[in-house]
Amino acid sequence: MNVTHLLSIKGREVTTISPHRSVRDALDVLREHGIGALVVRGATPPFDGILSERDIVRALAIDGAAALDRSVDELMTREVNVCEESTSLAALMALMTEKRIRHVPVVRDGQLTGLVSIGDVVKARVDELERERRELLDYVAAR
Repeated sequence: MNVTHLLSIKGREVTTISPHRSVRDALDVLREHGIGALVVRGATPPFDGILSERDIVRALAIDGAAALDRSVDELMTREVNVCEESTSLAALMALMTEKRIRHVPVVRDGQLTGLVSIGDVVKARVDELERERRELLDYVAAR
């Protein structure tokens, strides 16, 4: 299974935010969409960075409530690991584990085509294992 297959199941919608918006605004968007990260779109294609709940929690631990009035640009992660649609699920899991990240933007030809979360990867892997289990049971039952 690769990222293209995963995106065909979960969809390609990516929720984005401007780097000039406040962290408070970003939290509202995260809550509204029930997600854990936003791709930050600004002047640099395909995006400027990513802002995750983890980034916000770290800022809150340091600055307290004042962090909410800072701009997304101040807190976002600028060096973002990405994958391509052809990336295998195993390679994506390895990247997420090695880099200790939970969200990976998907790019193709310099364009943002999706965002994959660790939850998406786990669900896809569990579904794959369940399908294999059913196939094995069917095989054994047919003997």
